[in-house]
Amino acid sequence: MVLFSRFLFPILFVVPVMWASAQVEDISVDFAYVEQQAKEVSAAPFQSPAADLPEVLQEKNLNYDRYREIRFRREKALWHEDGLKFWVEFFHPGYIFREPVHVWEFTDKAAQNIRFVQDFFDYGSLDIKDQIPVNTGYAGFRLLYPLNKAEAMDEVAVFQGASYFRLLAKGLRYGQSARGLALDCGGDGQEEFPLFTRFWLGKPEPGVEAVTLYALLDSVSCAGAYAFTIKPGETTSVDIEATLFFRSKENGARETKVVGLAPLTSMFWFGENTEGKPADYRGEVHDSDGLLLHTAADERIWRPLCSSEKTKRYSVFEASGVKGFGLLQRDRDFRSYQEIFNFYHQTPSVFITPKGNWGAGEVHLVELDTVDEYKDNVVAFWVPKTLPAPGEPFHFAYNLSTGGAIVDALPSHDIVEATRVGVDIHNRKTQQFAVDFVGPKLAGLTEESPPEAAVSCSENAHIAACTVHRNPFAEGWRVMIKLEPHGEKPTPVSLRCTLKNGDAVLTETWDYLWTPKE
Repeated sequence: MVLFSRFLFPILFVVPVMWASAQVEDISVDFAYVEQQAKEVSAAPFQSPAADLPEVLQEKNLNYDRYREIRFRREKALWHEDGLKFWVEFFHPGYIFREPVHVWEFTDKAAQNIRFVQDFFDYGSLDIKDQIPVNTGYAGFRLLYPLNKAEAMDEVAVFQGASYFRLLAKGLRYGQSARGLALDCGGDGQEEFPLFTRFWLGKPEPGVEAVTLYALLDSVSCAGAYAFTIKPGETTSVDIEATLFFRSKENGARETKVVGLAPLTSMFWFGENTEGKPADYRGEVHDSDGLLLHTAADERIWRPLCSSEKTKRYSVFEASGVKGFGLLQRDRDFRSYQEIFNFYHQTPSVFITPKGNWGAGEVHLVELDTVDEYKDNVVAFWVPKTLPAPGEPFHFAYNLSTGGAIVDALPSHDIVEATRVGVDIHNRKTQQFAVDFVGPKLAGLTEESPPEAAVSCSENAHIAACTVHRNPFAEGWRVMIKLEPHGEKPTPVSLRCTLKNGDAVLTETWDYLWTPKE
């Protein structure tokens, strides 16, 4: 798997656009229109947009430092002069952004191509004036909205690079990303990265608090139509609809083994559950600390994230009829991180809620080995059991919610707050886990009627002891688990724990994959 740099977006916070005149097309742009575009594109072999990038913008001529000199002129933003809640600023093509995207603005009556205009940008000391054709396209765009203050336009979304996009809610900083589609992600073969190649931006009416845009996705194995309706706020909500058309082998399609829908990409280097932490002054470094899965049986499963320098972890959760899943950042206490440059306590959580029944499938969690915080190394996505024949439409829809504390507890109230792992000092062959549960149901229980822990592990180990203790400092309960792996060379062990009161389940299920250190 190729890792996607989590710092590509921050270096591109180029100061923002007005747009060039082009021929107005008398067409009605809606989802059906983009679906037809995707169907037609899928009927022929994939053509990489990289072939359209002028030589002056290629990486051999436009390196990191030179690319950073290019700044967008804020007064040129699309809708800047229209008194709307949203502005759009475009990113300059070139450097590592080799596949330009083409953008249209549309209303309910017409559409107009937004051609590339050099006057939108300040090039600093670069002398590349008049060397870029107007049909080049852009590297992507960012959406502005008065998210935090009524008088200030803040970023609320960025679409840039392959099919990646990032979203913000009020008071948060960028962290994890979403993607349009993941193909063969995290496996042993080569990952395929689909691209958003065309966008249609719907001009909102004055005062409207939501914006709709459409995108055409293209790749070697498939093409697709996407609709995004973005509503910013305390929780930024995005309704997403998509239709995929898979290419035939005759049209160059690869033998795709894993098709990942609604993929989320994040970073986890180390946290409170990391054994043998790196020699770093910070207590934790991550954009997300766990995967939350809401099953069709209404079970809530919390899988704390983990990583190491040498081990890749690939987990599969049966998730037919899944009700939701997401990568969350539950720990929002600055004291856990002590990071004053990258505010990890303010990165967004993202939760996916399917619309309709997605049918038979699985949620896959990929945790790649890492030695630093500079690459995204965690991916979660839903994989359908069956796919249609080439050329046949595959339709799905979902809501993506991104935010802070509101999203962190979805869809649970009594949650796993923290996981800590270490060796039992009285028996070095025994692993010890301290799992903290908190929530309104647990807060009402007393030591005279404590909750019971239902705990289990895989067959390659056994539970040596399990006790439940009231945590007076968290208004919750701590479960202490002692695990004894089997064999001289232990193998990864799966553990599960839920707090109950008789037959009543009180909490989500703690699901942990313990991997022995090499």
